[in-house]
Amino acid sequence: MREPFIFLYSEITRENALVLMHWLEDHEVGRYLSDARNVSASIAQVLDRVNLPILTHLFNKDGRFYIAYDRHNVPVGFVRLVIKSAETEIVIVIGDRNNWGKHLGTGTIRESLKIAFFELRSPRVVANIHKENRRSIRAFRNAGFRMEHETSELKSFIITMEEYLKSIQEEIAASDEIYITEVDKARLKKLIDDKLYDGMKMDKSLLTLDREINRATVVDIKQLRQDVVTMNSRFLLHLNGEEMEASLVYPHEADWTEKRLSVLSPIGTAILGYSEGNSIEWEVPSGVIAIEIKKILYQPEAAGDYQL
Repeated sequence: MREPFIFLYSEITRENALVLMHWLEDHEVGRYLSDARNVSASIAQVLDRVNLPILTHLFNKDGRFYIAYDRHNVPVGFVRLVIKSAETEIVIVIGDRNNWGKHLGTGTIRESLKIAFFELRSPRVVANIHKENRRSIRAFRNAGFRMEHETSELKSFIITMEEYLKSIQEEIAASDEIYITEVDKARLKKLIDDKLYDGMKMDKSLLTLDREINRATVVDIKQLRQDVVTMNSRFLLHLNGEEMEASLVYPHEADWTEKRLSVLSPIGTAILGYSEGNSIEWEVPSGVIAIEIKKILYQPEAAGDYQL
């Protein structure tokens, strides 16, 4: 699973503080935070008392505080790292409920671990989570934490530096390899270049496609396996368990009613280069979708249609 893009920014502005108050005043957002109301009230007092545009130093007492931004430079939550003698405690909040279910929590935790282990040099990171906060528990487990102990109200999770490094190595070793022909790579690179030349910004769809192309293994057109999704291939997919037959095409040929998926669409980019039997979790506008490539029905290279 590729986590959604998250960037942690340490500078806290007055505007950030107002957004934080708005989040914490939402009962559903702050219901499992023991001090949500007190924190919101404290922020209000600071804003009334201090007339400064930057409030970073006020938020960094006893640790580090970060605003989490998504790839569109929109704040989606915050992180508090409380530095103790033998460990760092982490608290995260995804503030807008519209962003729940998109794996932003796990992505935020992973970015926070980089700071805790590599900048703060903490030997271990802990998280104390309310037993009923299933969403948060799932996010920390997905990020590699294990439960250490629990009380009547809280579950304590932990990850050590050694466990973190091991998890990174395992992810690299288990990363799915994708394949692309020399012809498809050249055409797709030209597609990206042409759109940039025409004045289109390097938005999410172009960035994601470019990243996938760059990480793919390039294969000679006549040596490619017949079970790989290439441009103009037709295949049978399962999307969250629902079956769909479709083909992968260039943007100008896309037609959803005919199930011709643009390679720049989230699903189109996700399946490029993957093989029959592969399962992928991918971020789409509505959240995260589970994609399984059940069968390749037609592949131009296998059929000898090299001109497509």
